[in-house]
Amino acid sequence: MQLQKASTACRRRGECGQSTVEFAVVAAAFLAVTLGLGAVWRGVSGGLFIEHALSTASHHIEGAAPQTLADILLY
Repeated sequence: MQLQKASTACRRRGECGQSTVEFAVVAAAFLAVTLGLGAVWRGVSGGLFIEHALSTASHHIEGAAPQTLADILLY
């Protein structure tokens, strides 16, 4: 009897399925965060970020003015 009263009150207020929708939203967000952290962890453990930083730094130094680099290194 109590379950039926609660169900009827829920329908009157238009809240049927609200908890299910909230659970689905939270579960999807948690899954996205978990997958994102897994991708970052895999990139860090594989050395991807360090490799990218080194290649970017070497390209930046190649494009810098040679006189500026010589001044810095010979100081």
